[in-house]
Amino acid sequence: MTITRQDYAFPFRIDPASQQTAQVSYAAHVDQMVLQLLLTTPGERADLPQFGCGLRSLVFAPNNDALLAAVKLRVIQGLTQWLAGVVTVVDVALDTSGSTPGPGTFQVTVTYTLVETQANQTVTAVIG
Repeated sequence: MTITRQDYAFPFRIDPASQQTAQVSYAAHVDQMVLQLLLTTPGERADLPQFGCGLRSLVFAPNNDALLAAVKLRVIQGLTQWLAGVVTVVDVALDTSGSTPGPGTFQVTVTYTLVETQANQTVTAVIG
Protein backbone atom coordinates (compact mmCIF):
# COMPACT_ATOMS: atom_id res chain seq x y z
CA MET A 1 0.00 0.00 0.00
CA THR A 2 1.39 3.41 -1.00
CA ILE A 3 0.68 6.40 1.22
CA THR A 4 0.54 9.74 -0.54
CA ARG A 5 2.08 12.48 1.55
CA GLN A 6 -0.24 15.36 2.42
CA ASP A 7 0.54 18.68 4.10
CA TYR A 8 -1.40 21.68 5.34
CA ALA A 9 -2.78 24.02 2.70
CA PHE A 10 -1.84 27.67 2.64
CA PRO A 11 -3.53 29.79 3.69
CA PHE A 12 -4.44 27.65 6.70
CA ARG A 13 -8.15 26.93 6.61
CA ILE A 14 -10.84 24.39 7.43
CA ASP A 15 -12.08 22.25 4.54
CA PRO A 16 -15.87 22.73 4.36
CA ALA A 17 -16.51 19.16 3.18
CA SER A 18 -14.53 17.29 5.85
CA GLN A 19 -14.61 19.94 8.60
CA GLN A 20 -10.89 19.25 9.12
CA THR A 21 -7.73 21.14 8.29
CA ALA A 22 -7.46 21.60 4.51
CA GLN A 23 -4.63 19.57 3.02
CA VAL A 24 -2.82 19.52 -0.31
CA SER A 25 -0.29 17.22 -1.92
CA TYR A 26 3.33 17.61 -0.84
CA ALA A 27 4.30 19.08 -4.23
CA ALA A 28 1.54 21.73 -3.95
CA HIS A 29 2.61 22.46 -0.37
CA VAL A 30 6.19 23.14 -1.53
CA ASP A 31 4.84 25.41 -4.30
CA GLN A 32 2.99 27.35 -1.62
CA MET A 33 6.13 27.61 0.55
CA VAL A 34 8.14 28.97 -2.40
CA LEU A 35 5.41 31.55 -3.13
CA GLN A 36 5.37 32.63 0.52
CA LEU A 37 9.11 33.18 0.41
CA LEU A 38 8.93 35.17 -2.85
CA LEU A 39 6.06 37.40 -1.70
CA THR A 40 7.28 38.12 1.84
CA THR A 41 9.38 41.15 2.71
CA PRO A 42 11.97 40.71 5.48
CA GLY A 43 10.58 42.23 8.67
CA GLU A 44 7.01 41.40 7.72
CA ARG A 45 6.77 38.40 10.06
CA ALA A 46 7.16 39.09 13.75
CA ASP A 47 8.29 35.55 14.56
CA LEU A 48 10.76 35.29 11.63
CA PRO A 49 11.92 38.84 10.81
CA GLN A 50 14.63 37.65 8.37
CA PHE A 51 12.20 35.51 6.33
CA GLY A 52 11.54 36.59 2.74
CA CYS A 53 13.29 37.74 -0.40
CA GLY A 54 12.45 41.44 -0.36
CA LEU A 55 11.59 41.49 -4.05
CA ARG A 56 9.02 44.28 -3.68
CA SER A 57 11.84 46.73 -2.98
CA LEU A 58 13.09 46.10 -6.53
CA VAL A 59 9.84 46.94 -8.35
CA PHE A 60 10.96 50.45 -9.34
CA ALA A 61 14.60 49.57 -9.99
CA PRO A 62 15.88 50.26 -13.51
CA ASN A 63 15.10 47.43 -15.91
CA ASN A 64 18.58 46.17 -16.76
CA ASP A 65 20.95 43.26 -16.16
CA ALA A 66 21.58 44.45 -12.60
CA LEU A 67 17.88 43.95 -11.76
CA LEU A 68 17.95 40.41 -13.13
CA ALA A 69 21.12 39.66 -11.14
CA ALA A 70 19.64 41.12 -7.93
CA VAL A 71 16.41 39.12 -8.29
CA LYS A 72 18.28 35.88 -9.01
CA LEU A 73 20.62 36.45 -6.06
CA ARG A 74 17.81 37.18 -3.61
CA VAL A 75 15.70 34.25 -4.75
CA ILE A 76 18.57 31.75 -4.72
CA GLN A 77 19.80 32.96 -1.31
CA GLY A 78 16.29 32.84 0.14
CA LEU A 79 15.54 29.37 -1.15
CA THR A 80 18.94 28.12 -0.02
CA GLN A 81 18.47 29.57 3.47
CA TRP A 82 14.85 28.67 4.12
CA LEU A 83 14.14 25.62 1.95
CA ALA A 84 17.50 23.85 1.85
CA GLY A 85 16.95 20.12 1.64
CA VAL A 86 13.45 20.64 0.22
CA VAL A 87 14.22 22.24 -3.16
CA THR A 88 17.20 22.74 -5.45
CA VAL A 89 17.01 25.82 -7.67
CA VAL A 90 17.30 25.09 -11.39
CA ASP A 91 16.54 28.53 -12.86
CA VAL A 92 15.17 31.97 -11.98
CA ALA A 93 13.60 33.94 -14.84
CA LEU A 94 12.39 37.53 -14.79
CA ASP A 95 9.73 39.17 -16.99
CA THR A 96 9.74 42.95 -16.73
CA SER A 97 7.75 43.67 -19.88
CA GLY A 98 4.92 45.13 -17.83
CA SER A 99 2.34 43.81 -20.27
CA THR A 100 1.44 40.54 -18.56
CA PRO A 101 1.42 41.50 -14.88
CA GLY A 102 0.82 45.22 -15.46
CA PRO A 103 2.82 48.43 -15.13
CA GLY A 104 4.97 48.79 -12.02
CA THR A 105 5.27 45.02 -11.59
CA PHE A 106 7.47 42.19 -12.67
CA GLN A 107 7.03 38.46 -12.87
CA VAL A 108 9.46 35.98 -11.34
CA THR A 109 9.42 32.36 -12.45
CA VAL A 110 11.37 29.86 -10.37
CA THR A 111 12.09 26.39 -11.65
CA TYR A 112 13.30 23.98 -9.01
CA THR A 113 13.76 20.31 -8.29
CA LEU A 114 11.77 18.85 -5.44
CA VAL A 115 14.41 16.93 -3.49
CA GLU A 116 12.07 14.23 -2.19
CA THR A 117 10.81 13.16 -5.62
CA GLN A 118 13.44 14.65 -7.97
CA ALA A 119 10.59 16.17 -10.00
CA ASN A 120 11.00 19.60 -11.58
CA GLN A 121 8.38 22.20 -10.70
CA THR A 122 7.79 25.80 -11.69
CA VAL A 123 6.28 28.61 -9.63
CA THR A 124 5.45 32.07 -10.95
CA ALA A 125 4.84 35.11 -8.76
CA VAL A 126 3.82 38.63 -9.74
CA ILE A 127 5.71 41.16 -7.63
CA GLY A 128 4.38 44.66 -7.35
